[in-house]
Amino acid sequence: MQEVLLCKLGEIVLKGLNRKAFEDRLAGNLRRRVRRVADCPVSLRQSVIFVEIPDGVDADAVVEEVRRVFGIASICRAAVCEKTLEGILAAAEGYLAEQIAAARSFKVETKRADKKFPLTSIGVSQQIGGELAGRHRNMKPDMHHPELTVHVEIREQYAFVHAGPEPGAGGMPIGANGRAALLLSGGIDSPVAGYMMSKRGLELVGVHFFSYPYTSERAKEKVLELGEILTRYVGRMPVLVVPFTRIQEAIRDNCREELFTVIMRRFMMRLAERLAAEYECGGLITGESLGQVASQTMPAMAVTGAVCDLPVFRPLIGMDKEEIVRIARKIGTFETSILPYEDCCTVFTPKHPNIRPKLPRVLEAEEHLDVDALVEDALAGVERVVLG
Repeated sequence: MQEVLLCKLGEIVLKGLNRKAFEDRLAGNLRRRVRRVADCPVSLRQSVIFVEIPDGVDADAVVEEVRRVFGIASICRAAVCEKTLEGILAAAEGYLAEQIAAARSFKVETKRADKKFPLTSIGVSQQIGGELAGRHRNMKPDMHHPELTVHVEIREQYAFVHAGPEPGAGGMPIGANGRAALLLSGGIDSPVAGYMMSKRGLELVGVHFFSYPYTSERAKEKVLELGEILTRYVGRMPVLVVPFTRIQEAIRDNCREELFTVIMRRFMMRLAERLAAEYECGGLITGESLGQVASQTMPAMAVTGAVCDLPVFRPLIGMDKEEIVRIARKIGTFETSILPYEDCCTVFTPKHPNIRPKLPRVLEAEEHLDVDALVEDALAGVERVVLG
């Protein structure tokens, strides 16, 4: 029996004259994603994207890929049949045989997208429901709380039968809203921040700061592993590994200890913005959550962000750690994030960081550094890795 996925669109349907651009972007993203598993024809008709599953293809693997594609609100795994009552009934009994055998109550719901079909939606449901009730005495009709709902969709060319939708990834198609640079550390927060902004239609470029020998090669590998996990959702992602040791040593040797962290983060933002320009990014993304650590107080973030012209997206800003961890577990990054390989943010951490830094004092401290030379030196040593 021919099987197909009916991918229902989310907020794209609210778009106006530019809706087609969003739909085309989503269809292209979907084609690239399912190509990892098999060559599945993908087409868009009547605000639904159809993913045809050829014979012999692992349908479960295709569904798993489609679940991670942003822009899809729900997925229906359905059987294709002729647009006749006989064809619909045969598909229901064959495709949903296990569910029918196990259910004690049922109902039929019909959507008639093809208005030329001779029966109304209610008429189809009554006819199919009556036949199923007569043939399967284990099931009784229940219009309010059925154990099984047999869904029938009558569309332009064919009818489709399924047992109901499952949630899709939601959000907007990746790339529909541009590209941004993600400051990617080895912790829990930044991968979640990247996931959340990709869900809003942003393509990602990762930027990681590496302080060898203070942090090990294994710490860098951990970050690349996190990036690889993220690509399951965000697609192909370049990660730019920036050598940061010289900058941190210069800060340690020339600045007051209480300002180490905020000055370090200002360098990170400078470097990320320069690299973002190379990749035509329209913004930066960080995993900051208000008040979580000393560098994430409101005054500290104001001083940090003052070096940037690009907008800085902080999708975790109002979330507590439990909420962030819940998403990290969902997307599969948590177990890698907690591996004991620390990143550069733990190097030269002050005992008593200034949680209310003032910009004039920070600017005065930076006068002891050759900021431009340090930035150019770091940019010259960037390692570029493409994941996904």
